[in-house]
Amino acid sequence: MNKKKTLAVSLAAVMALTTAACSSSKPEGSAAPAPSGGGNAANKKFTVSMMSFAFGNLPPADGRGVKMINEKFNIDYKPTLVVQSDYIQKLSATIASGEVPDITVMEGADANFYKWAKQGAFLPLNDYIEKYPSFKLIPKDVLKAFTVNGKIYAIPRYYPINYQLTAMIRTDWLENLGLKMPTNYEELKQVALAFTKNDPDKNGKNDTYGIAMAQNINPNYAMGAYWDFTAWYHKNKDGQLIPGSISDAQKEKVAWMADLYKQGAITQDFAVMNWAQTNKEFYSGKAGIFIGTPRGMSEPYMQSLVEAVPNAKLAPVPPFVAPDGTQGFASTSGAYGMTMFSAKLAKEPEKIDRIMEMMDFGRKYYKPEEMNKSNPDFDWFKGNEGTGYKIVNGNIASEPAEKGLSPALYYPDGIAWAPNDEANGYSKTYSTPLLVNVAQQFEKLHKETKHYFNPVNSVFSETKQSKDSDLNKMLYDEQTKMIVGQRPLSDWDKMVKDYMDKGGAQIIKEVNDAMKEAGVEGRWKEPGQ
Repeated sequence: MNKKKTLAVSLAAVMALTTAACSSSKPEGSAAPAPSGGGNAANKKFTVSMMSFAFGNLPPADGRGVKMINEKFNIDYKPTLVVQSDYIQKLSATIASGEVPDITVMEGADANFYKWAKQGAFLPLNDYIEKYPSFKLIPKDVLKAFTVNGKIYAIPRYYPINYQLTAMIRTDWLENLGLKMPTNYEELKQVALAFTKNDPDKNGKNDTYGIAMAQNINPNYAMGAYWDFTAWYHKNKDGQLIPGSISDAQKEKVAWMADLYKQGAITQDFAVMNWAQTNKEFYSGKAGIFIGTPRGMSEPYMQSLVEAVPNAKLAPVPPFVAPDGTQGFASTSGAYGMTMFSAKLAKEPEKIDRIMEMMDFGRKYYKPEEMNKSNPDFDWFKGNEGTGYKIVNGNIASEPAEKGLSPALYYPDGIAWAPNDEANGYSKTYSTPLLVNVAQQFEKLHKETKHYFNPVNSVFSETKQSKDSDLNKMLYDEQTKMIVGQRPLSDWDKMVKDYMDKGGAQIIKEVNDAMKEAGVEGRWKEPGQ
């Protein structure tokens, strides 16, 4: 699946979860201490404009959540929320008019961000990073993606840095067939074939197969950074890092998939199957190998597997040892979404402090056991229990966004920045025992595993920004043809040349130049880093 699309879906789920905890029968302003500081600055009321995107229904511009924010921080808050599909067009028009909002939110550091930053639209933030608790938690590698000429122009929104989608296997099928957890691609192939041919569910029918996959070779089944389609891990003959999508490791993986496809061990219609359809293949009990992660797993999907197979067991597949001796997964970018501040705020330092205090509050981390009305800060942010949210079976259930009952609905960044991935306790947010168990296993695996810092996430290439999506689509299409037997694997070099000629060579040059300029390089991080 397209990575950006995957992240967008993941962010939509997190934003829905965030808004799922907003509002109550308490009076507006409960648990609302006055802004910090003293003297006239603390008493002065500032008008603060904000422009952001939202998924799904929009809250009203003057909802209860806005009034609660105004009372808590002594501001006159003017949020403008736009549906995500229309956002870039409206934001571009706003920036072009010269009326840059005090607070601006974007999905990622794209060409517009770098252009506007260089034009002086945004406030440099270097002096604020160490001043506020949630800002100090941002890894320096993550901040590099939002740095232009040494100046940090955006505060990134939290995204778990190590929780990449990871292969997951039916261990009850392994047990039924007397097989062990695979430790390399050859063993994984033999397991997938056994799941296809040896009746792993013991129902006497030929109705199972090994690996569930969707269009665009998704999941890509990278059993380590060495094989990752998106990781810039390998080097070309000139010593430049290249994307995994054109590496020899990817070529070997495509050959491996082609062999399995020929023997019926991979979803036979994967080339035209969307993600939802492939999920149903696995969670209905047809396939034995798919992917998972501690964060954002679907409770309804897992419940459907339990209903179909009450005794199903699942476990993540640990990373394989690569030919170069490394063992571990690639990390994510560590951020999705970003917040900028108008350069005009430089003339109003007291207003900047008020805005930063508000921002930092929205990113405050709470332990899972603190996410209820007993914690006044959390309860205020989510709109007070009984008004903006309820606790249902231990989970937070919010009132619809269009009611506007929660401050969280109006925040430019309302996702807590956790001190580390496992601190989120995602496994504790589920109720289906099988899902709780496998999420706990994923958390433990990633906590104990090395991760490769993917350097491409910390630099910008204009050509990559404009052409990467189309070029990756071309690679997905051509590699899919090789997997299903419509194009010979011997055409690999021709495909790579086509990629290079259409912009890939320029992308590689720009990315490597940017890495050198920024002092960024790929490296392995020990567990806990």
